[in-house]
Amino acid sequence: MTGTGSGEEVGRRQRPLGSGFDAASTIDDVLRGIDLSGQNVIVTAGHTGLGAVLTRALAAAGASVTVGARDPQRAAAALPGVERVQVDRLDLLDPASVASFAQRWNDSGRPLHVLVNNAGLPAPAERVQDDRGHEAQFATNYLGHFQLTLALHPALRAARGARVVNVTSGAHRFSGIRWDDVHATAGYDPGVAYAQSKTALVLLAVGLDRRWAAEGIRGYAVHPGVVVGTDLNAAVGDDALRVMGLIDGAGRPVIDPVVGKKTPEQGASTIAFAATSPMLHDVGGVYLKDNDVSAVNDQPLPVTADSIPSEVASHAIDPRAADRLWKLGEELLRPPSRRSARPR
Repeated sequence: MTGTGSGEEVGRRQRPLGSGFDAASTIDDVLRGIDLSGQNVIVTAGHTGLGAVLTRALAAAGASVTVGARDPQRAAAALPGVERVQVDRLDLLDPASVASFAQRWNDSGRPLHVLVNNAGLPAPAERVQDDRGHEAQFATNYLGHFQLTLALHPALRAARGARVVNVTSGAHRFSGIRWDDVHATAGYDPGVAYAQSKTALVLLAVGLDRRWAAEGIRGYAVHPGVVVGTDLNAAVGDDALRVMGLIDGAGRPVIDPVVGKKTPEQGASTIAFAATSPMLHDVGGVYLKDNDVSAVNDQPLPVTADSIPSEVASHAIDPRAADRLWKLGEELLRPPSRRSARPR
């Protein structure tokens, strides 16, 4: 059932808490003193990049972590000797794989305390679509995670206090949902498609929190910062990274957390903050950055080597857009024979 929170109320929640952490805080700083013993966590693509940093840290804090990965053998090899971690097959572009993963979890009877929707598809230069004809970034980053979250609803509810954390990006600022062409069939721009998929993840957190908060399930969207060395920005290429000021002339990462250029441990910290911080006990449906709730900023700020704007834009926390996207997602997950002629 859809909640009754207005856009004004959602905006009021988007105010920094004064968490005591900042852009330079690491995942160890955020998790210090937190005991996750007995908690079950799923991290999609939890074997690579920020996901691997998060998986190791949550397991070290006592959580039992399941990593969802397209290639379980490769994922297991990336996490040798990490206690309380298991790997299961999950391909977010394949609805049958998503359904099977969720069914195996639900059949196990385990409650799910934290779901981290972390996996992301690097922006392909040319338009790629899945077997359903859906643009691949929208299908992977948003629709696959939406399907997974819906399917795991019983396990989240059984935890009697659960969190869903969507790893998004400040790039959401550069596109809302392109309602008339979400799959970019009329024209593909990789940056716009990426931005749309990241806006969708913020709206998913808003929509989920409005529907499920009464069941003890809260939703969060997290901008981790720009972390050189992850699969996503490694796909950009060194020349582009130099232009963006992310690596120096020798190819070494430029670390400046104040402007959003972070180490993996700094980048993963806000994900862990969303997943575990007691300061968020009564707060949900919000976008986080730098280990705190972000303020809203709709100014058209350019990205430069010295400025990477990442505050949340109001189009990404609009509850009406969140409801519309939720309904569109449900429609897109239906078999073609059961879809309405024109989803709204």
